[in-house]
Amino acid sequence: MAVVMEADVTSRAAVPFQLQFDKPMPSQVKFAEWNPEKDLLAMATEDNKILLHRFNWQRLWTLSPGKGITSLCWRPDGRAIAVGLDDGMISLHDVENGKLLRIVKIHRAAVISLNWEEDIHPKDENSYITYEDRTMRFFPPSPRLPRMPGVGSGDGVLADDPEDSFQELSNYSYQHFNILCSGDNDGCICFSVFGIFLIGRINIRKLSISFPGNIAYRLHNASMQKVALSKNLCQLIVLCSGELVEDSIKPNEEYAFKNGVSGVDGSSRYLGSSTGLHCMLLNTSVFLNRKNELHQVAQQASNIDHLIEVIRESLLVMSKHWTGALNSFHDKFNHLNSLIISHGLDGSPQDELLSLLFGSRTSPPLHQFLVNSLGEAGLKRLSKTINGAGKELQVIIREHLQPAVEIIGFRVGELLGLSRWHALFGNIGLDELLILNASEKTGMLLVQVERFARVLAVVSHLFQNFFNWILRCIKILLPEPTDQIQQQNSELVVLFLKYIFDQDPVGQFLGVLGGNHSIITNPDTSKQVEELVAFGGFLDTEFLERTLSVEFNQLEQCFKEAFLMPFTTVSKKIYCEDFLPLCPFSLSTMPSLQAPMSICYFEDELVGASNCYTSQSCLVDYISFRIPDESLDMVNCLGILKGLACRSTSIDKGLASISAVLLSIPRGYHCVDISFYKEKQLILLLSEVDSSSGSPEQSWIMMLQMSILPFVSIPTWAVGNFWSLLQLKTSTVELNLSTCKVRCIPHMVAKPLAVSASRGVASIFSARKHALVYILDEDEDSDEVSDME
Repeated sequence: MAVVMEADVTSRAAVPFQLQFDKPMPSQVKFAEWNPEKDLLAMATEDNKILLHRFNWQRLWTLSPGKGITSLCWRPDGRAIAVGLDDGMISLHDVENGKLLRIVKIHRAAVISLNWEEDIHPKDENSYITYEDRTMRFFPPSPRLPRMPGVGSGDGVLADDPEDSFQELSNYSYQHFNILCSGDNDGCICFSVFGIFLIGRINIRKLSISFPGNIAYRLHNASMQKVALSKNLCQLIVLCSGELVEDSIKPNEEYAFKNGVSGVDGSSRYLGSSTGLHCMLLNTSVFLNRKNELHQVAQQASNIDHLIEVIRESLLVMSKHWTGALNSFHDKFNHLNSLIISHGLDGSPQDELLSLLFGSRTSPPLHQFLVNSLGEAGLKRLSKTINGAGKELQVIIREHLQPAVEIIGFRVGELLGLSRWHALFGNIGLDELLILNASEKTGMLLVQVERFARVLAVVSHLFQNFFNWILRCIKILLPEPTDQIQQQNSELVVLFLKYIFDQDPVGQFLGVLGGNHSIITNPDTSKQVEELVAFGGFLDTEFLERTLSVEFNQLEQCFKEAFLMPFTTVSKKIYCEDFLPLCPFSLSTMPSLQAPMSICYFEDELVGASNCYTSQSCLVDYISFRIPDESLDMVNCLGILKGLACRSTSIDKGLASISAVLLSIPRGYHCVDISFYKEKQLILLLSEVDSSSGSPEQSWIMMLQMSILPFVSIPTWAVGNFWSLLQLKTSTVELNLSTCKVRCIPHMVAKPLAVSASRGVASIFSARKHALVYILDEDEDSDEVSDME
């Protein structure tokens, strides 16, 4: 099918793709995504800023993560956006104001590709289990993370906002089961329910790829290019580059096929001409088959994870508050010890203060300290500092720490009930014994919080009584009237000087001293607890010696072990279902491979419903990519595949097969980017190179109807015939712009091409730092066209 590029497309009576906007940009854009539900365009610039614009190009907000941005995608409801960063972090932001909702720490390398999909499988009222989160019936909304006054939260999870951002992130998600799929630069793919609870991970470098003949392969040094989860959450298409090698020690074929077991590293035989771009199909049907169970477990577990962060931050903030206040106290009263030494006296500050309490004459160093060094003003400031810290700790206990532990106790009880439903929840790894252990630790932490609250109240009262006595002493020494000063309790002053002055029960209970310090336990109390054991009470008598920090660490470890079981179980059920080498290239070009590529799933009524997981229509996958020059002995060529996932889900493999077509781009033109559009259309962004200067001068946007393309079935690859697309070389189709919608853009353009199927628009970014928005479904008369000045 020969094609000649038209010399002057603008000579037509009507020009496709009306230009809606041509707006300057502060920096070149490297990623752009249209909101799936709103007229909003998110852009990541070369200087690592995220810009959000309305369709009328009004900017809503700008934010700078402070790290390199490597990918971004929207949550399916459009209310949150996920941003992949070069340090492996994924930050989730609110669409309204860009507020940081959550930081997900699940990768160790740059997050190259993000894809967020929501379950669209129709609900069967007879089989769909409706699950209600009953927590809100008995408890108020989950507490927020406490913060030091004037200081942001320790880990940047929350912005300075009174609203609970975790609830903003999760309320909608809990009504709709969705999964965020993320792929990093080391070949690791993670699956997070609601974008916040990690439920599965797989590394394509370690996957065993089994084929007939009991031959097992794996990808050496695989690098992620793009991931796309199907709309029914059953399959994941992965475009990746790497070198296909054969394992000399082959695992059992069936076990490897089902569980993704790799061969032994270092025991591989490299095959010739096996480096290139590959397409891998992972079976993720566990997400559909166990959707209801995963929904319920993820809902409870993600809330518990959030509450654990609240407890951690509460302990951290309380430690900072109390340590700062106690440092101020010791800094003041350490000066008394210095005065005692400088006067050549023996004894300690406690001895001097006790002598004053019991009516002895005031010593010169104590008199100098009380009247000159400390003074009434200094004492009041110190009293305010200690009293304020005590009140702040009480507020944190009342509004953050204790509610968080109580809600965890209820939610882990819900999980314990689910874990006893072995027929369903045993299949996703919810272990009853581990959940029971976490439940017991939660109860023990609640006991410790109650103990700590009482210790704090006693210590705060002793401090206040001590400061009242010191103030009376200062006024007597000045002398000044003391009638308005509250009378102190001398016995409490003695207790303070003996147990509080140079010790710190509150800090000790918090665990601010670190290390393996334990709480000194009253022997009578220990005896009482041991007696409870005889009556069937507490089994753990050592909790009396554990600090809050140690107790919390044990609780956190219990939950890590409990949630690791579903994660491990689900991860093992994700396996490689199909594999297709696409095109070869050399090792030297593999690290820099950034070829345009796009993946999309379309509903196809023509394919039998028995071939698909959905009962109404079949989701047919389309994969488009630019073939690197000289690969397959071709230059300037695109490849389009369809039906990889559909073939794998067929009951009878003969009912469906992979088909493909190769498109040759005319000489003098270069494919900048590609994107699928609704109704099985492909949007191409081409740049035209001046033959005389060799530099791009103008560009073209065109829409290609894939229904007119002559797709050809391709066989499954075999040993010695890795590159199935090579067989299509003789039937390559040249682009025919006379049968396509095409428009000239008289400037050089660059990636990305951002297409919105729901809004029918495409955004293009020119090299001169301009953003152009085209309407894809309308034409305009040529005499009304004025693209750019």
